[in-house]
Amino acid sequence: MDCLFCKIINGEIPSQKIYEDDLVLCFLDINPTTNGDMLIVPKKHYLDFNELDDEIILHINKVAKELYPKFKENLKCDGLTLCTNADYGQEIKHYHLHFIPRYLNDGVKHLSNKEVLQDLNSIKEKLDD
Repeated sequence: MDCLFCKIINGEIPSQKIYEDDLVLCFLDINPTTNGDMLIVPKKHYLDFNELDDEIILHINKVAKELYPKFKENLKCDGLTLCTNADYGQEIKHYHLHFIPRYLNDGVKHLSNKEVLQDLNSIKEKLDD
C-alpha cells in the first residue's frame, strides 16, 4: 500500500513520535497549525471515520483525553481543537484525528463563507427528512 501514514507507522518514514501503543501512533504534524499540532493515527489502515469500529473510535478519543493534560502542562496551551476530515478536505486517505493545541491569540480562525450559508431552519428541515 502506498499510504504515507502506513509508511510512518511501519518506520519507513521518520516521525516525531509522541505516543504509541498497539492500536495507535501519535506524531507531530509536519505542517502544524500551532505548536504541538499532532496527529493520532490508527495503526490499522482505515480510509476515514466511516470505516472505524467502535473500539478504535473510543481508543483514539481516550488517547487524546489522556495526552491533553501533558500538552497543557508542558506546552502551556490554553485549549484544544480536535477534528477530522472525510472525503473533501482529507488529504491523506488514512483516518487521523487532528489534535491541535490552542493558544490565546494564536491567530487560528474557523471562518465560514457567510454568503453561501443557508438559514438554520432550512438546514434542520433537510436533516429531518
